[in-house]
Amino acid sequence: MLLSVVYAALHRNLQLVSLLFRAADSNELEIVVLRHELAILRRQVHRPTFRPADRWFPAAASHLLPRVRWSVFLVTPATLLRWHRWIVAKRWTYPRRPGRPAIAKERRAAIVRLAQENPRWGYQRLVGELKGLGIVVSATTVKKILREEQLGPAGKRKGPSWREFLRAQAKSVIAVDFFTVDTVWLQRLDVLFFIEVGSRRVHLAGCTAYPDADWVVQQARQVAWTFAERAEPVQFLIRDHDRKFTGGFDAVFEAQNIRIVRTPIQVPEANGIAERFVRTARSECLDWLLILSARHLESVLRVHWSLQRLEASSQPGLGRMVGRRPRRGRTRNRTR
Repeated sequence: MLLSVVYAALHRNLQLVSLLFRAADSNELEIVVLRHELAILRRQVHRPTFRPADRWFPAAASHLLPRVRWSVFLVTPATLLRWHRWIVAKRWTYPRRPGRPAIAKERRAAIVRLAQENPRWGYQRLVGELKGLGIVVSATTVKKILREEQLGPAGKRKGPSWREFLRAQAKSVIAVDFFTVDTVWLQRLDVLFFIEVGSRRVHLAGCTAYPDADWVVQQARQVAWTFAERAEPVQFLIRDHDRKFTGGFDAVFEAQNIRIVRTPIQVPEANGIAERFVRTARSECLDWLLILSARHLESVLRVHWSLQRLEASSQPGLGRMVGRRPRRGRTRNRTR
């Protein structure tokens, strides 16, 4: 293109020099002849084809002629201005486009894969997990990439929902939780229990007024031994973010290849089966008794659960030992 422009400029300069040394009468006559030929060509060709060099010369000549004389050109004044802007844009070129650099393909693939494998994670959760992998991006960038890949926010991505996951893995899922009971002497007791999601069978771990880390780990070991005798192995343990569940508690179950599944923060519905059991225990038993001590509370709960087992075995239609499904809405019926 550069050689064609230089050639066109040299050719036009030579024509200009030859016109300067001609007589005035011959120049005027040649102009009249050229205008007549131009009018003939315009009647025959409706839209001529311009090469880059052909655009350069009229755009440069338009700045030497007044605006009222631009009718001599084959194109409109708007086209001449557009050609001039094109020449300026070709002159001022930059090494790269302004703005933020594009996300690398490897990082983009990691973001999409993490979102597909964890459909319940939101944008902020994905940003935190990516930061642990050494990928620092903003939540806006994650949202933009997922939208371009046609992946919606948490809960609307392709993948099983939380309810579908529980139904498919119910026989191998155990839920654990705490609830509190106040005694007659205004002492608060913590009750640790495990419940099988598939059969709704409840395992009372213990009651204490001081649920420290050592006590919780010891109760976890005792319950984990009973899980090892099951015909259906336990694969998942659902728990919330209570500080009583320490790293030692998780290590007891991870040693038996049981995966710890933490529920989202302030979402009791994610552990709805355990929450519903707490409500049943309160409404059918604890709200009708005055608890004296931890031993009294433990005996009351064991008797209550034994009666529930007998009632469920004698009348299968009632469900599998506190087998009621959690109701919709908030199920938080305990105090921390």
